[in-house]
Amino acid sequence: MSKLRSQQRSPKPRQTRLRKKPVGRNKITRRSSQPKNKKQPSPLPKFRLLLVWLVLATGILGLGWKTYQLQIIQAEELQQKARSQQTVNIRPYIPRRSIIDSQGNILATDRLEYILYVHPIQFKESQTTVAAKLSEILETKTPQELIERFKQRKTGIPIARGLSEGVAREIDALSLDGIDVEETYSRFYPQEKMMADVVGFVDHERSGQAGIELSQEKLLKRDLESLSVQRTALGAILPNSLPDDLLKSNDWRVQLTVDMRLQRAARRALQQQLQKFNAKRGAVIVMDATDGSLLSLVCEPTFDPNEFYESPLQLLKNWTVSDLYEPGSTFKPINVALALEAGVIQANTVFHDSGLVKVDGWPIRNATLRGNGSINIAEILQTSSNVAMVHMMRRLKKEDYYNRLKQLDINQKTGIDLPGEVRGRLKSKEVFTKRSIEVATASFGQGFSLTPMKLVQLQGALANGGKLVTPHLVKGLVDVEGTLHWQPKYQSQEIISPKVSQQVVELMETVVDKGSGKAAKTAGYRIGGKTGTAQKAGPRGGYLPNAKITSFVSILPVESPRYVVLVVVDEPQGANTYGSTVAAPVAKLVMDALISLKGIPPSQ
Repeated sequence: MSKLRSQQRSPKPRQTRLRKKPVGRNKITRRSSQPKNKKQPSPLPKFRLLLVWLVLATGILGLGWKTYQLQIIQAEELQQKARSQQTVNIRPYIPRRSIIDSQGNILATDRLEYILYVHPIQFKESQTTVAAKLSEILETKTPQELIERFKQRKTGIPIARGLSEGVAREIDALSLDGIDVEETYSRFYPQEKMMADVVGFVDHERSGQAGIELSQEKLLKRDLESLSVQRTALGAILPNSLPDDLLKSNDWRVQLTVDMRLQRAARRALQQQLQKFNAKRGAVIVMDATDGSLLSLVCEPTFDPNEFYESPLQLLKNWTVSDLYEPGSTFKPINVALALEAGVIQANTVFHDSGLVKVDGWPIRNATLRGNGSINIAEILQTSSNVAMVHMMRRLKKEDYYNRLKQLDINQKTGIDLPGEVRGRLKSKEVFTKRSIEVATASFGQGFSLTPMKLVQLQGALANGGKLVTPHLVKGLVDVEGTLHWQPKYQSQEIISPKVSQQVVELMETVVDKGSGKAAKTAGYRIGGKTGTAQKAGPRGGYLPNAKITSFVSILPVESPRYVVLVVVDEPQGANTYGSTVAAPVAKLVMDALISLKGIPPSQ
């Protein structure tokens, strides 16, 4: 029993230990009830809040600044970028303007053609087989020639240009691998050689290289070179962004002042004479002196602008504006006008021509090697007396003569609308006035040089009452009906009085009626003229032996001067080769054609 009681009492200490748990709670209660032992709250939550606020504020400010930049500062730049992304520039094919003559005949135009390219690396048949099949269609190419071309490189070899649509279809029908026929546009000159000197040509890049094609490049290119259209995000062009006149590009054409009919007559006459005298080259210029418009401009020999690459380089320029020569006696009427203008002579003034005059020790003779005795101004021109011209121009002081030559703008360009024009050469005043021989040689058209076009311009001043007009070929832009929409302006200036210019033309008439220009006479018409036979200056000074240049200039009709015709024949061969025998007959044929085409009535 006592052991049992002791066992029954033993659990009490465990109950006591279990009751210790509330003691801990009491201690905690006691600690919380003592304010002086309480800890301060941590500052971390406030810092975090401040940090978050700063981040948000900074973000808002950053977004605001970025918005300001985008909307205000960079607005124009971004709008431009947006437009560039939303629009696309396209360059539709726009042909060069056509060139026509004064009568509307087409001189140059664009036409569709095909180019044959071969890529030998892609051939599945032998080169011999391919060459044989192509040569059957390309009649101008032999199989051997084609094989040689195939060996040039592995791909992209141009074999033939300017193929017609029919030939292109035949080549396509062969279904040969490595054969490519491309469609393109090329410049076409239907008149071929007839107008090459004037029109010029373009290269394979369609850039003008000579003539009007080069000098009027900007005029021949149409205004619309590219246009901007809007597109969708997928790249499709929006129809409402296309200009209304996209397919209505103006069809204005560049009209020239030349007349194909007169051009043809002048070239035929010149060719015949060059062949007859086996001459090096020749030129014919016909100008309307009232405004400077050129009715004909012929150089012979010439080239075919459709195949310009087959011609020598010297033929690709118009030498009437690019080459200088000493005009010789054709300049004598100009000198007569200067002397009349200065008042040192009258139309009836007489000079003695002994056939020889010495100047600074140099002997000067007439071309005939004989004298003409006492002759007046008209007779000086009729006989083309060098000696009498020396005596005449001696009456002017050297300085005065030089200044008057300068006023003629001999050493200036004419301003013609052709490329490659050069200035004339007139010696300096110091050199000209130092020795009398300079005045003497200038009196009969030597010792200085100019272009044939410059001489025509000066002779035109005699024909139009004393004005130095600008020779030109471009009349303006016309539509298909011939209505003129634009025309260039050309300068002019007076260099001789109307009275003197008419006087000189009437003196020139006696050359055709009684003197060396009889070969140019046309029954029923009053024509003034002057022959010229000049030595050719050498490249290193002096004159070339047995080389001369013959010429003839005419003005018609004398009662109302308007047209100037100049014929120049370079290095004719033979004994009887003078301006009167070589150049004057050509001028007559050209003037006859001009009279017919322009309906010039006979003189009263």
